[in-house]
Amino acid sequence: MGLHYYHDRVCLNVLGNSLQNAKEIYEAADKCVAVGVLSANYPTVADAVEDMKKYMVVLEGNLSVGLGGGNPAQWKAVAEIAKEVKANHFNQAFCAVGYTRANVGNDWAHINSMVAPCGKPGFVKISTGPLSKDCEPALAGVDTVIAIIREMGGNSIKFFPMGGLKCKEELEAVAQACARNDFILEPTGGIDLDNFEEIMRIILEAGVKRVMPHVYSSIVDKASGNTRIEDVQKLMEIVRKLV
Repeated sequence: MGLHYYHDRVCLNVLGNSLQNAKEIYEAADKCVAVGVLSANYPTVADAVEDMKKYMVVLEGNLSVGLGGGNPAQWKAVAEIAKEVKANHFNQAFCAVGYTRANVGNDWAHINSMVAPCGKPGFVKISTGPLSKDCEPALAGVDTVIAIIREMGGNSIKFFPMGGLKCKEELEAVAQACARNDFILEPTGGIDLDNFEEIMRIILEAGVKRVMPHVYSSIVDKASGNTRIEDVQKLMEIVRKLV
């Protein structure tokens, strides 16, 4: 039960556009992947639950229930889905981690907590909810944020939106804090085949024990909407080289 990490360190997170696409991704990544399906793609929670249960079978539970472009307005949809779909991974805004842990009703599901770069290394923006995102930014030290996420029942920092390497110094500081606190890091936003290795090297060399990089639109075929299997294989090649 639970997510598979390559050499117990890296688990990819990529989007699945269909059951067949998800199945092929899962096989191409040697099962070391959580395949994302976005709650925003469904008109209702009931529709999402019905479809996601099919993904659960194909992926042996390694479904990542997503918000949809980090949209915090989807926080409640994800939390409500958690009542019915006991996936191994959930994406959530910082404010709703505790709500989601209560709804999922177990201790083993992995729930991340979305925080944002703020321009100040060593600090992150925790006001990432649907209301708080429009308020004066609430910044907090990364070590304190990790402690709060743990208190809420969360498992990792989802650092979003990174813009690839645009906030490199902040990423280094977040990685160092995750290493200090034995916490999982999920770098997200603007990651592609060109910057993936450098981003992963920064995190792994900081001593982070477990990493879940989200590589989304950059490896999605625009015509079909499918994540390109050959790109998943390329990502895994880089992971094998680094770990």
